[in-house]
Amino acid sequence: MKALNEYVNEMNRWKSFISKTPTYTFPLSQKMVDEIAYSLDTDLSPENLHCDGEISMSEANQKYRFYERVYRDLEKYCLKNWLNTPEIYEL
Repeated sequence: MKALNEYVNEMNRWKSFISKTPTYTFPLSQKMVDEIAYSLDTDLSPENLHCDGEISMSEANQKYRFYERVYRDLEKYCLKNWLNTPEIYEL
């Protein structure tokens, strides 16, 4: 669950600019899982993944592999905690 924890912590860091309290905490609710999956799907869109062509292909591949690990961790988390696994369209 290392990749999922890292991703959730990063999401909380970005959200801390708006709110003082962490938005996503474990144990995750179904709503939180759905929001994380939506954010992950957005991060995997070609324009976001490749930073609009500003990064190299190897950097984009590295980002893709990380996001893929996050999704695998999210799947495992959902199965373990009886939550519905959201579909990611960009994988």
